[in-house]
Amino acid sequence: MNRQHDSIEKKQNRAESAVSAVTSPGEPELRHTSQPAARGRTEVSIEPAGLFRRIAAFGYDLLLLAALLFMFTLSLFPFTGGAIEPGTLWYRLSLAAIVVLFFTGFWVRGGQTLGMKAWRLRVVARDGGPVRWPSALVRFVAGLVSLAPAGLGLLWAAFDPQRRAWHDRLSKTRIVYERPRSA
Repeated sequence: MNRQHDSIEKKQNRAESAVSAVTSPGEPELRHTSQPAARGRTEVSIEPAGLFRRIAAFGYDLLLLAALLFMFTLSLFPFTGGAIEPGTLWYRLSLAAIVVLFFTGFWVRGGQTLGMKAWRLRVVARDGGPVRWPSALVRFVAGLVSLAPAGLGLLWAAFDPQRRAWHDRLSKTRIVYERPRSA
């Protein structure tokens, strides 16, 4: 039992060292727990998320979001007589609100959109804690800025030593990959 505990502790120290290596000197490290996972939960090792996983999760989220926007539009047909006038301001604002609330709501509520959950990604505050509403809103707006110049702000994560995109830096958040720990 003691040998197994020592082995687990060594693995945790290696994981913490790996995350420390990608943390800037002025930034706090991600929080790690040395306690075993709660009953029924898998213990995870946290590391910065790679670009491929981010893009794949975003692709999943776009599919889910398209379905949500479609269902919203479909639900309006009984009230609009089956058509919505092109350029209707209230409709455009409604769609924009759904998009903003989809991302920010998931980030604040559990740190993961459904696409991120499928790819074991989580958005956390710079100190590893949960994301708050102001940071989530800044992250969303900065995400639009990151995507605007042909996705350059997102591609930045491939070359950044901390694997952070522009919107991660501007919102003081980071995306982490929660790798299941092997026993």
